[in-house]
Amino acid sequence: MTSPRCPPDAPRVLPCGDAALLVELGSLPAALALHADLAAAPPPGVVDVVPAARTVLVRTAPGADLAALAGLLAGRAAPTGAAAAPAPAPAVELRVVYDGEDLAEVGELTGLGAAGVVAAHTASTWTTAFTGFAPGFGYLTGGDPRLHVPRRSSPRTRVPAGSVALAGEFSGVYPRTSPGGWQLIGTCDAVLFDPDRDPPALLRPGTRVRFTDAGTAAP
Repeated sequence: MTSPRCPPDAPRVLPCGDAALLVELGSLPAALALHADLAAAPPPGVVDVVPAARTVLVRTAPGADLAALAGLLAGRAAPTGAAAAPAPAPAVELRVVYDGEDLAEVGELTGLGAAGVVAAHTASTWTTAFTGFAPGFGYLTGGDPRLHVPRRSSPRTRVPAGSVALAGEFSGVYPRTSPGGWQLIGTCDAVLFDPDRDPPALLRPGTRVRFTDAGTAAP
């Protein structure tokens, strides 16, 4: 099966194994718009839709007509003007102690100061754009643009579970101890991933997140 012919700037639909297609798009908003569209009205035979920063993976049931689906996806991914308003999404509140090792540096990078970073981080309603890196890690978008900061030039070999961080346009919470290169601004005690919970991940694509200031850490 080959991808439908399309202009250079148009979405590309590529085979991904024998039961999935990968739609490559030009931006995160385009990927999220296609994911929302497909989640609201999945084509026949589609069993799962997985968004990422610039792609959407579309998994199908065995025997689905991938060639026909590729043509349909190319049409639905093509720009059509203003995106439709997203459907109401679930929301969670995450209480944060803003004690991160990089908080002061982020305050300097942004010009907001530490207190201003906290105020900006808690003032926004964030949205889980997609998940990855580790089970339960959500890439959160929609925050104050002033909080856009680069990743650390030297990643840490160990970032504690529950660390709240910033990198580029994203915020996130490390669900478990792992290496990481994001800027750490606080800690959160929420369980982001529990295999015995249904669903296991607290943050899923479309989930809205509000961070609240939990005050200082206990002595």
